Amino acid sequence: MSEAKEKLRVDKYLWSIRLFKTRSQAADACDKGRVKLGGNAIKASKTVNVGDEYDVKTEARKWVIKVTGLLDHRVQYSEAINFYLDLTPVEELERIKAVASSFHTGKRLSKIGRPTKKERRDLDEFTSGEEE
Repeated sequence: MSEAKEKLRVDKYLWSIRLFKTRSQAADACDKGRVKLGGNAIKASKTVNVGDEYDVKTEARKWVIKVTGLLDHRVQYSEAINFYLDLTPVEELERIKAVASSFHTGKRLSKIGRPTKKERRDLDEFTSGEEE
């Protein structure tokens, strides 16, 4: 198994440390140039080495990670974070917090949207009162 860990594909590594939900999503990100090593886009078959720094763009955020250990299978998040260092710039983290705080909660804002039943009755009385 140690030989398998020495030759680990970048798409499998990114999937195993839980940056991507599926391995095919990790491979697609590599194919689309969203995974970079030293500023250059890499292929999904590129071998991962300890000490490499990758710039990864996922749907949710931009990551800058440094490989601290090789992981060839998916484990729970609390264990997976031990295999990389998150070097994401502070500006990106602040942007993520700002976006998350302004995210729509799904609740209707007060006085915006469709009228309530009481408001509809009041409107009906008001508009029917004008016609008479």
